[in-house]
Amino acid sequence: MLETIQDFLAQKRIAVVGVSRNPRDFNSTLFRDLRKAGYDAVPVNPHVTEVDGLRCFDRVQAISPPVDGVLIMTPRNVTDTIAQDCVEAGVKRVWMYRAGGAGAVSQSAAELCAKNGIRVVAGGCPYMFLPNPMWFHRMHGGLLKLFGKYPK
Repeated sequence: MLETIQDFLAQKRIAVVGVSRNPRDFNSTLFRDLRKAGYDAVPVNPHVTEVDGLRCFDRVQAISPPVDGVLIMTPRNVTDTIAQDCVEAGVKRVWMYRAGGAGAVSQSAAELCAKNGIRVVAGGCPYMFLPNPMWFHRMHGGLLKLFGKYPK
């Protein structure tokens, strides 16, 4: 799984599905931090037209030029639809965000992705793997290592 995470983060053009209308929400903060880290993060939310001055797309298939990966930060009940969108758009990498609870992780979506040649990170938070994360993200990663749950 660590290799899949590294491959995902090696891509520079990443869609963030579920960017919030509220700039103080966690998924909006992660979106901005990905951009600050040098990623060409593309906002996707069917209920928003613009995020931080950038056009917000309603679906993955509408993004032009296409993205190299999709970070899904939505409730799990829409992950299967987004995974199908990724298949239709020809996306080759998907990360289903989860820090606690179920997050966006869906077993059926992961199976659909695998069946269509899409590499999947099913869970976890990108912050733990970005350079120079804030102390609580480092602590989260450290706790996962301590309890043997850090990706290998």
